[in-house]
Amino acid sequence: MGHALCVCSRGTVVIDNKRYLFIQKLGEGGFSYVDLVEGLHDGHFYALKRILCHEQQDREEAQREADMHHLFNHPNILHLVAYCLRERGAKHEAWLLLPFFKRGTLWNEIERLKDKGNFLTEDQILRLLLGICRGLEAIHAKGYAHRDLKPTNILLGDEGQPVLMDLGSMNQACIHVEGSRQALTLQDWAAQRCTISYRAPELFSVQSHCVIDERTDVWSLGCVLYAMMFGEGPYDMVFQKGDSVALAVQNQLSIPQSPRHSSALRQLLASMMTVDPQQRPHIPQLLSQLEELQPPAPGQHTTQI
Repeated sequence: MGHALCVCSRGTVVIDNKRYLFIQKLGEGGFSYVDLVEGLHDGHFYALKRILCHEQQDREEAQREADMHHLFNHPNILHLVAYCLRERGAKHEAWLLLPFFKRGTLWNEIERLKDKGNFLTEDQILRLLLGICRGLEAIHAKGYAHRDLKPTNILLGDEGQPVLMDLGSMNQACIHVEGSRQALTLQDWAAQRCTISYRAPELFSVQSHCVIDERTDVWSLGCVLYAMMFGEGPYDMVFQKGDSVALAVQNQLSIPQSPRHSSALRQLLASMMTVDPQQRPHIPQLLSQLEELQPPAPGQHTTQI
């Protein structure tokens, strides 16, 4: 954890006594910016995420995001290189230094293929799904849920391995809701922190007495799987047309027929997209099914009995 930070001349910053050179902007959100920087000590590229903190609560949330990263040392969860808080007058900026993935996100890959009239193959989908599930398994095993899983929050490594990012919406996996006030608070939180077209049905209208658990991630994973299969999320167009996603997710999803997909993959998707969260599978159950469906590694041959 480094708290020593200064902005130096010629577009360089110092974090944890190491100097980084600003290369270019990568993107920006409502209150955050991501820059590409180069470590002058090692020649490696990094993504520097800067979060504008207007209040104490913003600083606490940024610190919590950093703490979430530090919980994990897993190949399918993004590693945090360094974290620091910078004062800027009465305001602060939280800086998270992260590895840079030149291949971008899963959504970038889906769009790149779609532009050529192509889709991910079933073998590619199964390998990606396995890695995403392993990342979620690690998160759930620590008693947390991601809560904002979507293709833009999944990076692709050099070998195509998926890496879960943006841990800022993570919270405890199992939430016991006891009363209408708590239900409304959770519903409002989800409206702010969980992307609408990947949000589980139980988070749109939280019941006064219920249990919300990590299977909200399984629903989101189903939406990610659908996007890998068909080039867009199942509720992306509903949202873009201005129709009600909250209403659409209450009905069982109709899965388009395609010769590209096996019945086993379609059944896996249908199980994830079960509206009733109590009937939705947990990640370990999905993992055991996925491991059976995995294609042989390159160079391996299967023997038919």
